[in-house]
Amino acid sequence: MSKKLTLIPVVAALFSSVSIASPDSVTEKDIPDLKPEIQHTTASKRVTNLFTRQHYKRFKLDDALAEEIFDRYVESLDYTKSLFLQSDIDAYKKYRLQFDDALKAGKLDFAFEMFNMSMKRRYERFQFAIDLLDTEITFDKPDAFYYDREDLPFATSQDELDEYWRQRVKSDALRLKLTGKDWADIKKILTKRYKNTQKRLVQTNSEDAFQVMMNAFARSVEAHTSYLSPRRAEQFKMDMDLELEGIGAVLGYDEDYTVIRSLVPGGPADKSERIKADDKVVGVAQGDKEFVDVIGWRLDDVVDLIKGPKGTKVRLQYLKGSDAHGTPKVVEITRDKIRLEDRAVKSEVFEAKYSDLTSKIGVIEIPSFYNNLSKDVKVEITKLKEQEVDGIVIDLRQNGGGSLYEATQLTGLFIDKGPVVQIHTLYNRVEAQKDRDGITFYDGPMTVLVDRYSASASEIFAAAIQDYGRGVVVGEQTFGKGTVQQHRGLGKTLDLFSNPLGSVTYTIAKFYRINGGSTQHKGVIPDVMLPSAIEPQEWGESQEDNALPWDSIKRATYSSLDNLTPVVKYVDAKHVSRMQTEPEFNYVYDDIARYKAQKDDKKISLMESERLIEREESEQRALARTNARLKRLGLEAIKDLDDVPDVISELDPYLEEAALITQDLISFGRLAKNDL
Repeated sequence: MSKKLTLIPVVAALFSSVSIASPDSVTEKDIPDLKPEIQHTTASKRVTNLFTRQHYKRFKLDDALAEEIFDRYVESLDYTKSLFLQSDIDAYKKYRLQFDDALKAGKLDFAFEMFNMSMKRRYERFQFAIDLLDTEITFDKPDAFYYDREDLPFATSQDELDEYWRQRVKSDALRLKLTGKDWADIKKILTKRYKNTQKRLVQTNSEDAFQVMMNAFARSVEAHTSYLSPRRAEQFKMDMDLELEGIGAVLGYDEDYTVIRSLVPGGPADKSERIKADDKVVGVAQGDKEFVDVIGWRLDDVVDLIKGPKGTKVRLQYLKGSDAHGTPKVVEITRDKIRLEDRAVKSEVFEAKYSDLTSKIGVIEIPSFYNNLSKDVKVEITKLKEQEVDGIVIDLRQNGGGSLYEATQLTGLFIDKGPVVQIHTLYNRVEAQKDRDGITFYDGPMTVLVDRYSASASEIFAAAIQDYGRGVVVGEQTFGKGTVQQHRGLGKTLDLFSNPLGSVTYTIAKFYRINGGSTQHKGVIPDVMLPSAIEPQEWGESQEDNALPWDSIKRATYSSLDNLTPVVKYVDAKHVSRMQTEPEFNYVYDDIARYKAQKDDKKISLMESERLIEREESEQRALARTNARLKRLGLEAIKDLDDVPDVISELDPYLEEAALITQDLISFGRLAKNDL
């Protein structure tokens, strides 16, 4: 298999960030009438050809699938069923069976017509929301916001939609009221917020619409198949390489301004010692050229101007901090290659906050399986070895996956050699990804900490460690994504389009554990389970539309390194004993019970008095827990949650328990050695 195969992370947005607009208010006439661009015809044909010929899932692009694409497209345009009326949907049913032929021919004019109507409806709805603010809203009578309309039919009347939006605006207003805002401030803030939303509609372009359409097709085929616009494809590459060329600044937007959210330490912007977080970028110039005013621009357009090749220069006009009316300052920055260290692997020697942790436990936190991860992990292991740790926790929580190659290489650091994962391809071939170097870089005690967000490459690693008996897996049952994707650009060398084509990721194989089982749907079941609010059947791959089914294949040829049944029994008994007395997990169980009692309630009270009671109860609960924690830490109690010391946010009971389990694993090894 190619080393470039990717286990796509499980969460991917369909919409891009929201071309140039005036900072003044916009009208409905300003909403663009989007139409297919010339490259979209070619892109549609190429996507259709790739999916129908090379996708792991064999399918026919026929009327039956066209209906599903139509439904998914409508859902993408109006997920909350708060824009369209049933009459709108009925008017578009004539297109219900046309998506298959339209995609093959690259003629998607009717889909653009639907997208344009959704923008018009969205503008109208936010104008209605603005008009509601002409009358002061009160919160003293029984009322509720029924926010979840996913399973409801589309509204049959304008009055029904108006009622949803009345509730929504009132909910927004109440949130502000509960922060101490008076009506004048509430009206001002919400009016500006809703008008900015209208403005971003005006900034929408044809590629935005095309991306939504193609993803309706892609996700109707399979859960982890998607289309990426050229900008999204570039972001994908950056996420995999943890590298970009630019000034090293994280940008966001605040109303009409592009704001510096943070600076990459040691990056060009940081080294300038002039531009800082919270500064507002109002103009961008390339080298010695004239400044382009970027007030009111959409964020990704500003990003495109600021980033550029290493060694080139960019000048920024910016306003300091909250000063929106001062004289802009100017800074010249030479672009460079930026390493995104904040997203790279990290290690530390764990310091227990509460428990009697006598062993020296190292923690290696892996946020994703990016390119060259295994080399970075070797560096972190070396650091921990130099600090003479007794055992290691590999923390894969929130890790949605990444490179299949890196999953194999990482596993190889902890075993001598052998198969790591089995790959079943479209043509019914099974081949194993193997570690072949005959070297175990770290052979000490280890645990792998996972949660329900650990997916794909994380599951390959955790499953291999478990199957070899190399370490103990701790945490929640994982996500259950057992598929392999390939990322491929749609552009070709001889293309002459003025705008670039995007790319696709599509499923080309399923992966299986070396024991023959699949992680698809089932995920990895930890040896030691930590408490979870979500039941496995309510979360993960099994909840994804069009996810491939679970199955199994023949076991690979490998030998377990150790029989961990006795040690798992030992450490689990220790764990269960701690759970009965550990206050932090009593809090967890209490929160789980509260969540389960409330999870099916799809409304929120719009009475100020009821919300104040709820907030008071929540704050008192948080204050009591905080003071109990401070007492255990030997610190003074506080009277206000605004005074919570930083040490409280650093508490991580799940990681602390994983460290204790690792210590138990070490203790068991010593006991077994003494028995010999």
